[in-house]
Amino acid sequence: MDNWKDYKKVFWILAAPGTFWLLLFFVIPLAFLFIMSFGGKAIVNGEVSITDYAYFTGFENYLRSVEPLYLQIMWKSIWISALATILCLVTAYPIAFGICFAPARWKPILLLLVVLPFWINLLIRTYALIAVFRTQGYVNLTLSVVGLGPYEMLYNDFAVIFGLVYVYMPFMVLPLYATIERLDKSFLEASLDLGATQFTTFKNVTIPLTMPGIITGVILVFIPCLGSFLTPALLGGANAIMIGNVIERQFKAANDWPFGAAISFMLMFATFAALMIRAFVAKRSAGVDV
Repeated sequence: MDNWKDYKKVFWILAAPGTFWLLLFFVIPLAFLFIMSFGGKAIVNGEVSITDYAYFTGFENYLRSVEPLYLQIMWKSIWISALATILCLVTAYPIAFGICFAPARWKPILLLLVVLPFWINLLIRTYALIAVFRTQGYVNLTLSVVGLGPYEMLYNDFAVIFGLVYVYMPFMVLPLYATIERLDKSFLEASLDLGATQFTTFKNVTIPLTMPGIITGVILVFIPCLGSFLTPALLGGANAIMIGNVIERQFKAANDWPFGAAISFMLMFATFAALMIRAFVAKRSAGVDV
């Protein structure tokens, strides 16, 4: 493969549009929010301004973000996101395995079914879940046939977790599929030929060899779940507030951009930590990656 240094002019011509786009719409706004996270509401004529901000006033926003109230919401967001991620993993692993071992002519169709929800707007899909789980929804109407219910399935943690699993399931299936598809099946056959059971082969051979895909899927699901605000707002209501809802309200209802920016960067620091863990695991899993 040719070295890009031998064709610097061609490289920069091709890279310039994407680089300009990232700088203008990602790096610069992100830098602005990072600066704002160290600011606060400006004092104008002796009163706290609603629209003006003072910059570089200190670390008050970060200190405020670790107050017990916000730590409690953060912890709730973490365990809800972790549970949704585990459910995605448990559900997606057999789906990815089934697609990999399906006949070749069925694989494109099965993969299409996995990504098909992306063709529908997230807001529409979330409202569809409301129609499914409401008191007079399809689930309760079905249960009423056998004399059960109605059950309150909306505006609680159950609805939020189910909604997150429904929304982010493809992000778990696709990296798992990519890893399992490249898995050398002879290792599985060798394990079984040497007398190992199906469970032992799965635990000691399959899982270690597909660990990079598991780690990638966990990151791709957990991080968006942690910052999600639409699903908790529509399905959880006031009973299932997550940290994403707190951030959204700081930028809109409360109009406190500095505090919202500080909480956002706390989540970003958590993202960087997760990516570092993923890179460390990938480095140790030489030869098997996604």
